[in-house]
Amino acid sequence: MDTFMLFLQNTGFYNISIKTAIMLVVGIIFIYLAIKKEYEPLLLLPIGFGILIGNIPAPPSAVVGVYKTGSVMNILYWGVKTGLYPPLIFLGIGALTDFSTLISNPKTIILGGAAQIGVFATFITAIYLGFSQPAAAAIGLIGGADGPTSIYIATKLAPKLLGPIAIAAYSYMALVPVIQPPIMKLLTTKKERLIRMPPPRMVSKKEKIIFPIVAFLISAFIAPAALPLLGMLFLGNLFKESGVTNRLAKTAGNSLINIFTILIGVCVGASTQGDVFLTVQSMKIFVLGVVAFGVATASGVLFAKLMNLFLKQKINPLIGAAGVSAVPDSARVVENVGKSEDPDNHLLMHAMGPNVAGVIGTAIAAGIFLSIMA
Repeated sequence: MDTFMLFLQNTGFYNISIKTAIMLVVGIIFIYLAIKKEYEPLLLLPIGFGILIGNIPAPPSAVVGVYKTGSVMNILYWGVKTGLYPPLIFLGIGALTDFSTLISNPKTIILGGAAQIGVFATFITAIYLGFSQPAAAAIGLIGGADGPTSIYIATKLAPKLLGPIAIAAYSYMALVPVIQPPIMKLLTTKKERLIRMPPPRMVSKKEKIIFPIVAFLISAFIAPAALPLLGMLFLGNLFKESGVTNRLAKTAGNSLINIFTILIGVCVGASTQGDVFLTVQSMKIFVLGVVAFGVATASGVLFAKLMNLFLKQKINPLIGAAGVSAVPDSARVVENVGKSEDPDNHLLMHAMGPNVAGVIGTAIAAGIFLSIMA
């Protein structure tokens, strides 16, 4: 009987708590949304299963979990908490990104910048709610809808809040098709949603090669603290566009980004242990995150409407919503909302301009925060 009781005390059934049970349910919901609803499954599935891994209740003597020094999960989590994984993911993003639309229509970079209003508005709000300035900066980056950047800045400025910030950022990235359309429709008229834009001009190979070099130099001089992110992003793009490093571009855009997406998703999910994650601060972060994302979306749309007051060739204000850096999901949302009004109105390529500008803008915003507060 003593042996049986010892065995029982070392099972998850014996050690389960209400908080743990809640997080297990959350993990299952994430997996359901990934498989059934196909909400960003490449992110939600590993995060959801990571939540299950991190919330299996183990006895105190067991060396498991991301917070147990020497455990396998703790070793994998090292790449998250040191900021190693995000730049490597940015390398892959660069290798997969086509900057042609942004190059052909440079004014759309303004829309990527306008969406950063959500970042700075949330930063101010978080300070008002009692968060320190470094923590508020990390929370504000959720508004950029850029998971890797949110994780990177959280590791530097608010490591204790890394779990909730990362989960909020990736959750809202996955829920782009749910959050953005109502805001886009609320802020635009049917006439505006029906605006057709001429096809983007063809961009030469020389322009595609020069762009990542020039863009890196300008953005890095503005925010040198973001060098790991900006450097990897534009290096990956140069791999793609140079035409002489196809093997490197293929590796960065496929194997490498897939490996580190899995690792960062599982580790972020596993960091959400119920006793650590379910706090008042975490709930505040989730509320601030959705506000940040909503303000960023609205800012992009409203700024596009403002630009139309001065442009002869009008732009469809829906593309302003793509200023958040959820590439390419927010651009797809713009395409779908536009097609719901006019099935023959294709906005995807136009939306990619502000979309990739949003990636650069969010990285620069992170660099500015780091240079001031780190």
